[in-house]
Amino acid sequence: MVEIAVPEVDYTRYTNRQLVAVPLAVLAVALLVIVGWYVMTGAPANLGLEFTGGTELRLDVEGEDPRGQIDEAFTAEPESVQQVPEDESFVVTFGEGEVTTTELEQQANEAGIDILTIDAVSASFGTDTGLLAVGGVAVAFVGMSLLIFGMFRTFVPSIAVVISAFSDVMIPLAMMNLLGINLTLGTVAALLMLIGYSVDSDILLNNSILRRSGDFYESTSRAMRTGVTMTLTSIAAMSVMTVLAFFFGIEIMTAIGLILVIGLLADLMNTYLLNVSLLRWYVYEGVKR
Repeated sequence: MVEIAVPEVDYTRYTNRQLVAVPLAVLAVALLVIVGWYVMTGAPANLGLEFTGGTELRLDVEGEDPRGQIDEAFTAEPESVQQVPEDESFVVTFGEGEVTTTELEQQANEAGIDILTIDAVSASFGTDTGLLAVGGVAVAFVGMSLLIFGMFRTFVPSIAVVISAFSDVMIPLAMMNLLGINLTLGTVAALLMLIGYSVDSDILLNNSILRRSGDFYESTSRAMRTGVTMTLTSIAAMSVMTVLAFFFGIEIMTAIGLILVIGLLADLMNTYLLNVSLLRWYVYEGVKR
């Protein structure tokens, strides 16, 4: 069995401002990306078929230059064309209102292209689904925040967990825009999972410092040995899943894996820089002084 050695960090070498500067700077950049995306597109991220409406075809194209055949077969320009390495089929997506499903079927048949599956979503249904998904994330975050404040009943330790969880979601969301990953029901589920991962590691740290014996640095080191090991193990598992999903052409699993890896890396930064700095201020300079 491989043992993960977690190095000891000498936090006394750094001020609270130095510790908090990096995670806050990364969060600020992420928020700028999200706000900029919203200004340009009207949404915080690129919306997938479930939220915008449209038609997705999975096609079996034989012969040479299959991409050229797809371009010539349809009168409407596809929003995306992706090949599935597993069976060399193509997933072609058309936006809502560009062309009807019946016309797409007719054009594919006339071009001699076999349609394996068709997935169509109306614009109104997509809007309702998007609102429901966003509402679910908001309710989950608010519920988590209330639970944290109920557990610790003090402002600084509670707000440290909430800020870390917020950053753990915003950073992957910004990276989704930069990497071209669409916001779908699957990726929304990944963002919800990150809230759980973040709260788990932050509660472990807070409990170790505030509710167990030992001084601040001893308690922090004890929490890091467990928390960092857990997070690195999860990152390794998600990385393997992402690579395998990419190899077999499972697009949604590749996207989910990337989001989780990015979010877990952000969680390491936020928990052991941002959260530690806020807790150290609370213990030595805040209301507990």
